[in-house]
Amino acid sequence: MRIGYSFWGFLGPGVTDTPDGGRSHRRPLVDGLLGRGHEILFLQGDRDRTEAGDDLGGAYVFDAGFPDVDVLFLEWRWAIEGRNTTPCGSPGHTCDLHRQADLLMHYAQQAVPVVIWDKDRQLSGDDPWRRTLGATVCEAALVPTAGAHRLLFPVDDALLDAADPTVLAAQPRPVGLGYVGNQYDRDEAFDAFFAPAARTVPHEVGGKWPRTSAWPHVTFLGRVPFAEVHRIYSRSLATVLLLPERYAAAGQMTQRIFEAVLAGCLPLAPAGIRGAETFVPQSLIVRDGDDVTRRVEELRALAGSKEHVDLLAACLERLDIFRLSRQVAALDSVLAQVTAYPEGARP
Repeated sequence: MRIGYSFWGFLGPGVTDTPDGGRSHRRPLVDGLLGRGHEILFLQGDRDRTEAGDDLGGAYVFDAGFPDVDVLFLEWRWAIEGRNTTPCGSPGHTCDLHRQADLLMHYAQQAVPVVIWDKDRQLSGDDPWRRTLGATVCEAALVPTAGAHRLLFPVDDALLDAADPTVLAAQPRPVGLGYVGNQYDRDEAFDAFFAPAARTVPHEVGGKWPRTSAWPHVTFLGRVPFAEVHRIYSRSLATVLLLPERYAAAGQMTQRIFEAVLAGCLPLAPAGIRGAETFVPQSLIVRDGDDVTRRVEELRALAGSKEHVDLLAACLERLDIFRLSRQVAALDSVLAQVTAYPEGARP
């Protein structure tokens, strides 16, 4: 089918000074859909070309208008004060929210089915779009909001199949704890789990963390290029899966888990994450900062051993839930369902 795809971010590595966790999984999902014979028209700006100067070739088509499509697929955007709520053309303005509103108005009036992927859990449970005829919501959570479909962040099958835990366990890992990600709504988890361990464990934190005065002992690297994410995790023994509470309560795991594990960095999961045992072995579930410190010390003693290899193998096995082929099939099923009825109507 012909899919109008709205996202605000990059397909390639993009630029350093911007948040966009989708860089690790958006392009594999798009390529997976193209591989199934769908046609995709990107309906936001081509930021790879205009901001990063990257030409990704003719496989990707951008359209600034309102082309005929069978379904509108949105990576949901929300109001961010001072950025996309300001008048068009004003300093620092991004037009993602305005464009999304225009797309929704146009295609809803045309009775084109709409699929909303609420990747950041910003769509409230009582949002009218959850009750709008012809609109369907997907969430990247083990336990989606009632009425929503599960669509997890995908990781390329080829990367999973090529990962060798023996090779990964043999790499030198001078950093005890590594983390790459932005601060957004993670202060509580960071303060409870990462910051206490950072007092004694060699560590690195990459990403945008503008408010760090509470943790003067933590080494913050600032934002790092996308390609640097793999390097940081490749030199780190472990990481902590830091989630905002709204993610943890629904069992919504970010792409950080497969960015880390594919680099051989063992993920420690706070016990409060719903379904934590789905994402990591029981021995890698932690309950506080002291638990993180002890576990890193134990892992350091195991580094390079068969037990270390087995732990990495168990973590890689648990990534199967994110496998690209599974997520493309899940999205394909949703697309088929929403386009099965005339004019976007559903029974």
